Amino acid sequence: MCLILLSYRQHARYPLLIAANRDEFYDRPSQPAHFWEDAPWILAGRDLVGGGAWFGITRSGRFAAVSNIRDPRPARESARSRGLLVSEFLCGDPPPRAYLAEVARRGSRYNGFNLLAGDHDEIAYYNNRTGEILTLAPGLYGLSNHRLDTPWPKVKNAKAALAKILGMPAAEPGAILEMLADRTIPPDGCLPDTGVGLVRERVLASIFIASEDYGTRCSSVLIQDRDRRVRFVERNFLPEDAGARTVQFEFDIDNPATA
Repeated sequence: MCLILLSYRQHARYPLLIAANRDEFYDRPSQPAHFWEDAPWILAGRDLVGGGAWFGITRSGRFAAVSNIRDPRPARESARSRGLLVSEFLCGDPPPRAYLAEVARRGSRYNGFNLLAGDHDEIAYYNNRTGEILTLAPGLYGLSNHRLDTPWPKVKNAKAALAKILGMPAAEPGAILEMLADRTIPPDGCLPDTGVGLVRERVLASIFIASEDYGTRCSSVLIQDRDRRVRFVERNFLPEDAGARTVQFEFDIDNPATA
C-alpha cells in the first residue's frame, strides 16, 4: 500500500472515509477484496506470497492499512511479511493503540512500515522506523512511503483533491476512484530525494503509478456513514488489462461482541 488517505470525522454524513492505492510488482500474486473463507468476518484483499493483507475491515468495524517505508537498500529477505500486521489486527480484538504498542515491541522484525489501525472508538498510527505511536484526532490525513503527512507532492495533491470531494453533500466512490487514478507526474523540483535516483522518483511520484514491472495494482474506497453502514469499492488493475475489474460490497457494522 503506497498511498492512504484518511478522513476521520470530516464529513457530516461520513465519519470515516479511507481511499487507498496499493502499489506492487505486477508479478506478485494476490486476490482482490473478498470475505475470507477462513475468517469470514474479514473483508480484504490477500497477498498470496506473504499471506497477509494491505487494507481491510471487519464486520465489527475494525480496520487496518499498511504501507512500506521507501528505502534504497535491499529489503531483508528474512523479515516477516508486513501484511500480516493487518490480518493479525483484523483477526484480533485488542484496541488499536494497545495493538500498536504490542507491535512496537517486535517492530525490528519487519522491514520499514507504517501501520494504521482503528475501530469505532479510536484510530492509531505507528511507524517502526521512528517508533512513534499516535492516537489520531479528527482530521484529514495522508500517508505514503515515509511518515504520516509527509508533504510529498502525491500526498499533498491527493489530500487537496479529497478535501474538495468532502466539501460536497455526498462523497461518491466514483469521484474518489477517479482522483486515485491521477497519473500526473509533478515537476522534478518538487520531487523528494529518497535515495532511489531521479528517474525512479519520477516513476513513483504520481498518485497512480504505471511502469514496466511495478505500479498501482488496486484502488480502494471505504465509506462508513452515520448509521454505521459500510460501502467498500475496489478497482483492480493489471498492465495487460484493457480496463479494470471492480468489486463492491455493502454491509452494516455488527456489534463487536457478535463479530
